[in-house]
Amino acid sequence: MLVATILSQNTNDRNSHRAYLALRRKYLAWSSVARADPAGLRAVIRTAGMATQKARHIRGALGAVRQRYGRFDLGPIRRKTNDQVLRELTAIKGVGVKTAACVLLFSLGRNVFPVDTHVHRLCTRLGLARGCRTPEKTFEAMQAMVPPGRAHSLHTNLIRFGRTVCRPSDPACDGCPLYDECRYEGKARRAPGRIRSAGSAAFMLLDNV
Repeated sequence: MLVATILSQNTNDRNSHRAYLALRRKYLAWSSVARADPAGLRAVIRTAGMATQKARHIRGALGAVRQRYGRFDLGPIRRKTNDQVLRELTAIKGVGVKTAACVLLFSLGRNVFPVDTHVHRLCTRLGLARGCRTPEKTFEAMQAMVPPGRAHSLHTNLIRFGRTVCRPSDPACDGCPLYDECRYEGKARRAPGRIRSAGSAAFMLLDNV
């Protein structure tokens, strides 16, 4: 998950997934990735974009994991608190709060809500993270708001909502069920037939996926 999330930075899921599969086919063990020729590693993960930077960060992260835990395995962090895991992982160059939070949520099953630029956009537009100007600030603000056991569904559903309705540009405000709750100054209604089911829509964002 740590490596996959590094690959996912600044690209779409399809490209990062292709790069991850190519990486795993080429290198059968993480030790092989850590020792890989930089040029060869860049070629393998090129579909994820920013291959030079990501290759450097992946090799550096693997080296840091090996040095801290004695092997290429993050298993020891299972015994640590969320704050401890965040501190240890973000101390690795190329691993930000969002990447560390993804490890906590998707690998460890913790109720931690990752915030990337897209989730940050939605949380601010919906007024959930008022005054938060960065994804890191939104991450801090949102943790106490997410009900127990709902971080995964809220994160995943917000990403889907952002792709289909509340897009970065030209959001589909006409059909948005959260139009009345939206605090986005750029929202616009062009057609009179707008969905009005804010309560159910807000609940659906928390529905398990």
